[in-house]
Formats: sequence, structure tokens, C-alpha cells
Amino acid sequence: MTVLAHRATASDEVTRDALAVLQPGFEGTTAPAWLLRRIGEGLTSVGLFGRNIASPEQLAALTAQLRAERDDVLVAIDEEGGDVTRLEVRGGSSFPGNLALGAVDDTRLTRDVAHELGRRLAECGVNLNWAPSADVNSNPDNPVIGVRSFGADTHLAARHTAAYVEGLQAAGVAACTKHFPGHGDTNVDSHHALPRIDVDLDTLAARELVPFRAAIEAGTKAVMSAHILVPALDPTRPATLSPQILTGLLRKELGYEGLIVTDGMEMNAIAGTYGIERGSVLAIAAGADAICVGGGLADEDTVLRLRDALVAAVREGTLPQERLADAAARVRALAAWTLGARPDARPEGSRASGIGLTAARRALLVTGSAPALTGPYVATLTPVANIAVGDETPWGPAAELAELLPGTVSDLYPQGATAGEILAAAGERTVVAVVRDAHRHPWMTEVLDDLVQARPDTVVVEMGLPRAEPRGALHIATHGAARVCGRAAAEVVAGAVTGV
Repeated sequence: MTVLAHRATASDEVTRDALAVLQPGFEGTTAPAWLLRRIGEGLTSVGLFGRNIASPEQLAALTAQLRAERDDVLVAIDEEGGDVTRLEVRGGSSFPGNLALGAVDDTRLTRDVAHELGRRLAECGVNLNWAPSADVNSNPDNPVIGVRSFGADTHLAARHTAAYVEGLQAAGVAACTKHFPGHGDTNVDSHHALPRIDVDLDTLAARELVPFRAAIEAGTKAVMSAHILVPALDPTRPATLSPQILTGLLRKELGYEGLIVTDGMEMNAIAGTYGIERGSVLAIAAGADAICVGGGLADEDTVLRLRDALVAAVREGTLPQERLADAAARVRALAAWTLGARPDARPEGSRASGIGLTAARRALLVTGSAPALTGPYVATLTPVANIAVGDETPWGPAAELAELLPGTVSDLYPQGATAGEILAAAGERTVVAVVRDAHRHPWMTEVLDDLVQARPDTVVVEMGLPRAEPRGALHIATHGAARVCGRAAAEVVAGAVTGV
């Protein structure tokens, strides 16, 4: 082989490796030609979002289209169940989220829920799930984690994280435990800015890291890094870009050998401070193996920009070729695992059939009892949803209650609404006030106080983190806003109304 031919071969290998470490998204419900072409050139992973999914049948056809180009392609999705759903983005999830499962605290139930969710993903051709969230929600004012966490208790979060990983992977879908080293003590959404966690090493070891240790022991195939600054571990770089955190802590100290995936690189915590090209190079150099991008940037130009940035960094010597090759090899190893995965059989009986609703019912915390109620008027106080949850997924018990009690009336009330407006619209009907994280929204608290004072028979349904004191004649905490959580709450309200 001539020197020129050798250089060309090496260059081709670097380019293939650079494509292999990317996990891009795309627009539409069928794969665009550019994506299929890049898969043929070495792209090994694709990320799916709500915009790519219309039905299970359509999703299965889409993943088959991708696998016609490469049979071991990793098809990833952000399907946590609960508030964060892509599979059921237009109707709401059939599964409660982590907080509800943590409230029940039955690890067998958590494993079975994760297995059934994984089975549905696998049926549609999805083989990598960016879940579960292992974050300990130690800060109740956290704007981005909240009900996505199993709870504020470290050991509860650890045992349910492990159960979730086991259940999901038993269905043949790789789990991606997130957001390392722990996003629960933040008060800033990393979609918008760079959060900072100022705790000492002992606190991190005893709180944040415990669920990740449990996930590693359970065999999680992937771990997702967090775009957070943890000065006790690295005073200058966020976890996603930190060799001390990804290589020193996760790889060496915790002994993790699987795939490390970044959180979305277009999130402002990275894009707004380092830029996605430089950020991606720094992430791979720090020890990450796969670059997640595509939630907001979903075009061929983004893929080419990141590919070329990685190739240029290797040529310039700022990214060792061996590190890029190692990252690409880990991606391909996970892709190979998905081909050989042998899913467990579906659990028999009620634990498989309707398990999501069963779990949601068990997660309810009901305080008080309603007097004889008239037809309900459902007033949903609507906060601005964080980007991870999105504002396109419907939530609340109104639609489910209308199905159980025809004639139910409902409306949405954004910030600025008053109890007087709600009471005027309700008339003689019993008010069912629905909130989400009322403790984080003083305007909601004010409206609830005024409603309960004016109408003591008010029913309150809290579908976020239940931090505020129960109020109203009947108070229902669902521990999440999934469709099944709304259904479970509606059943209680309908029973109070009808006496059944």
C-alpha cells in the first residue's frame, strides 16, 4: 500500500468513527434520504422525538426503513413514561412516571412497568431508551427533574433505578441511566443555562452517586451525562465535558465500562457557552462515546458540522484518534448487543395487562372526602412546561372525567387567572382545581386558597410534586401528569360525585 493510500484509508476510518459517535435527530415520520445515506457511510445511531411518531405502526415502518440500511442501527428515544413521553406524545403516557413508582415503592412493579414499556418500544423497533432518570430530587424547586425522579430518598431512588434498568433490558431495550453525576439538586434548567451544584464530595458520594452505582451493578448499557457544573469534582467544566467526571469518576472510580452518552448538545448549557462543535470534541476527549443532538437541531448540516469538527480535531491533535476509535467501538458494541438481545417473556395476567393504570391507581394519595357533589367544573391551572416534558402532550383528568361523567365542563387557566373567574364560569358546579407543582408557582397557591375559602367543597388534584399542604374537601396527589394518572384521579372524583 502506498503512503497516499494509507493516509486515505486512515482518513476514511476517522470519518466513519466520527459518524459512528453521533446520535442525530431528523424531521418527519419517514427517514430522509440524507439520513439513510449517512447510515450507509457509518452513522450508527439515530434519535427519535415526538415529531417522528404518529402511531406504533408508522414507527415500526420507520425503524424498518432505517434497518434496511444497517441492521444493527441504534434507534434511541427519550421515553421515560409519565410526563416525558415520545411514544404517546399526542395522547399522554399509558405508564406513570418515576415519582409515582417511587411513591408505591414496589420494585417488582417498577420492573414490570419498565419491562412492558420496553416491550412496546421493542415491538416498534426502538432498542435504546434514554431512561431512567436516576436523579435524587433533593431540591423540591428543581425546574427540570421533579416528578421524573423516583423521589428525594437516595436509597429508594437507587433500588427503583436498578429495577427499571433490569426491566427495560429484559425486554431487549438498552437502558441509558441519566443524568450523571446527578441533576436533582439544581434550580436551573440546563436547556436554558448551566446549572451548578455546590455540595462537597461526601454529599455527592452519599446522595447523587448511589443510584448510579446501583444502575451500574444492574448492568445498565448506557449512562447519560449531565450539563451541570459540580465544582467539587471539576471547578471549570460541566460534567459532559469533564475528564475528571467522565473518565476519572465514572470509568475509573465507579468501574463503568458501557456506553457514555451526552445529554443534548444543543441545550444552552453547552451550545451557549462552548458551541456544539467545540463542545462535542471536548465531550469525546473527556470520555463520552456518543453525542446526542437533534432535539432542536435535526438536519444534515448539523451532522456534517459535528463530523467535520471531530475529524479536524483528530488531524490537529486536539483529539487523540485512539479516543475517537474507542468511542466508536463502544457504540458499535452496544449496537451488536441489541442484535443478540433475547427478551424475557411478557409477564402473565394483570401485571402485564393494564399495568400502567394499576400502578397509577396505587400511586394516588387521597386526603379528605368530598360531600355530595354536583357536576364537576374542571379548572386546570397551567404552568409553562419545561422543554423535556414539552407542551404538546395533554395532561390532567378533564378528558377522562368527561368520559366517566358526561356533561363535565372544563377550561384552562394560565398565570394571571383568578379564583373569581373560575367561580363565575363554574356556577353551581363543583370546582375541580387541577395543578402541577403548585409549591413552585405562587399564583397557583393564591388561586387555590381563594377557591377553597369561597367554596369549601372544592376538589384539588395535584399532578406534580405534592409539596403543599392538602387543601379542599378532597385532595388527590397523583405524583405525575401521565394520562393514566389523570384517569386514576378521575375515577376517584367520579366516585365522589356519583357515590359509586
